Amino acid sequence: MNNKQLVEAFLEFKDEKNIDKATILAILKDVITHALRKRNGIITKKRDGSEPDEDNFDVIINPDRGDLDIWIYKTVIPDDQYPFNEYKEIHLSDAKKIDPDVEIGEEIDKEFELVNLGRRAIIALKQNLENRLMEYDYINLHNFFKEREGDLYTAEVHHARANAAYLIDDEGNELVLPRDRQIPSDRFRKGDSVKGVIEKVDMKGNKPIVIMSRTDVRFLEKLFEQEIPEVFDGLISIKKVARIPGEKAKVAVDTYDDRIDPVGACVGVRGSRIHGIVRELGNENIDVINYTDNDKLFIQRALGPVKIQRLELGENDEGKKTAFVYMKPDEISKAIGKRGQNIRLATDITGYEIEIQREQDEEDVELTEFSDEIDEWIIQEFKKIGLDTAKSVLLNDVDDLVRRTDLEEETIYEVIRILKEEFNS
Repeated sequence: MNNKQLVEAFLEFKDEKNIDKATILAILKDVITHALRKRNGIITKKRDGSEPDEDNFDVIINPDRGDLDIWIYKTVIPDDQYPFNEYKEIHLSDAKKIDPDVEIGEEIDKEFELVNLGRRAIIALKQNLENRLMEYDYINLHNFFKEREGDLYTAEVHHARANAAYLIDDEGNELVLPRDRQIPSDRFRKGDSVKGVIEKVDMKGNKPIVIMSRTDVRFLEKLFEQEIPEVFDGLISIKKVARIPGEKAKVAVDTYDDRIDPVGACVGVRGSRIHGIVRELGNENIDVINYTDNDKLFIQRALGPVKIQRLELGENDEGKKTAFVYMKPDEISKAIGKRGQNIRLATDITGYEIEIQREQDEEDVELTEFSDEIDEWIIQEFKKIGLDTAKSVLLNDVDDLVRRTDLEEETIYEVIRILKEEFNS
């Protein structure tokens, strides 16, 4: 079997690879060079620290023919010289069979056939080539998805597990959607088409692991780009996003064109534009607000349609930027929101710690005034959800208080009884 036949045998799987033949030949050249160096006993660095021997061969790619040639160069030595390096030296009588005019001390070249490496070396060479091509595939795959981090991507569920869904794209590449990157309401079956963003590319050994996410804020941003033409065209920009995946999100938008209402354009007539995004996110409630550089106004918008009496900016005891928001007791529960989601998102999107303060009703009473009748730990439970006066507790529904605190229903009814006695006396 000559070199051309052997190279073709090596490349029999080339059609399965998304690699052009010239690149495969270049990789094959490196693999053959390594095999020949190993055959000649050449190492990267000798034990004494000196440089390795120079190569006495050339591996030449023939792109037109789609194969390669190997030439070995040997120095001609006298017939009686022993011992000698058979890989680098040749006796005069053997050299004259190749070139009758050659002389001692000259260099002679001869085409080398790969089959002369031996069967075991050929098998090892082919395995090394396959490994190198696999590494090349992995590098290309890593670079392909690295460039697409944060981009919207669609793939099909190959199989679903409790801890992750494993997806396959149109090119046969595998992506992983971990459970903690799924929206809580997500339930996938084999064959389902799944949309998300490429969050990152991890490496497991030499193999890239592509992580997809549906909880990343960039997923929401990309859905806005996909569903709202003004965002895609850049007429409306998304300034900030905060999310509790599958529950609630706030998106701050702006525009340089005064003729455009950015909030109205994003929401659409009767929510027509944003409906598709909400559905994709498992009915995630999305508040779209106008962005502004005015921190006070932005905080007010982020809290939603609540009536604020006054707002002061400063720092808390830990030195963090803090907004002290004063409002009437009956507005507090709306500002805090279900399970504290509204105030949490307002904090995330504005960058301010938000502390709700009450503009106390003259007839209202601090909960601490009832410490003789209500245990301190119970009072603290109410304070955790922003309720620190009698009327702020009484204005809330019992079922809502049970859900938002760690208190039993009976305990809450007892507290309400005590508070009502104060105002009925």
